[in-house]
Amino acid sequence: MRFTTTLPILFPLLLSLLFTSTHAATFDILNKCTYTVWAAASPGGGRRLDSGQSWTITVNPGTTNARIWGRTSCTFDANGRGKCETGDCNGLLECQGYGSPPNTLAEFALNQPNNLDYIDISLVDGFNIPMDFSGCRGIQCSVDINGQCPSELKAPGGCNNPCTVFKTNEYCCTDGPGSCGPTTYSKFFKDRCPDAYSYPQDDKTSLFTCPSGTNYKVTFCP
Repeated sequence: MRFTTTLPILFPLLLSLLFTSTHAATFDILNKCTYTVWAAASPGGGRRLDSGQSWTITVNPGTTNARIWGRTSCTFDANGRGKCETGDCNGLLECQGYGSPPNTLAEFALNQPNNLDYIDISLVDGFNIPMDFSGCRGIQCSVDINGQCPSELKAPGGCNNPCTVFKTNEYCCTDGPGSCGPTTYSKFFKDRCPDAYSYPQDDKTSLFTCPSGTNYKVTFCP
């Protein structure tokens, strides 16, 4: 009898908890650059964004290892095949997989333990476009890193992370947790973008959380 009297109260509550913990998140992607950016998302695909244009994608709860980035100086044919100077995604407008360095990344994992989303901006694949990533809080990397890039890291249209150039454990952390630390190059990125990952194990100052169910905005050239 007690169960039947409390059921009308519990049922809406259970439905509410189920909805808040499992519904998809939207990501509004806005290009404020003075030039065209070919936005890419994994999952999500890709879209040409002229200055001032936006694109919204919906990402399922539980998605991990996801990222959004911008591609520059792209040329695609009528079938959506071509190439980009930075962030190229296997020559496809409708991106499948990840992009080629250098590219500034907005990374995220949704609906993780304790009903948290994990978000970050990463320069582990280098830098090509200034970016702001906002949800319950804002993180950004909006400095002109391309214009200040050390000569040995310079790339057409961007600035490489040292891992891409030197491919050693010192910069790539390939030997596992605790096998590497900050370097002169990572400090170059960190000094200019304190919110962003500057090397693969830069978690303490670069990984942020928001409550699951948060909607997000990624802005190029904020």
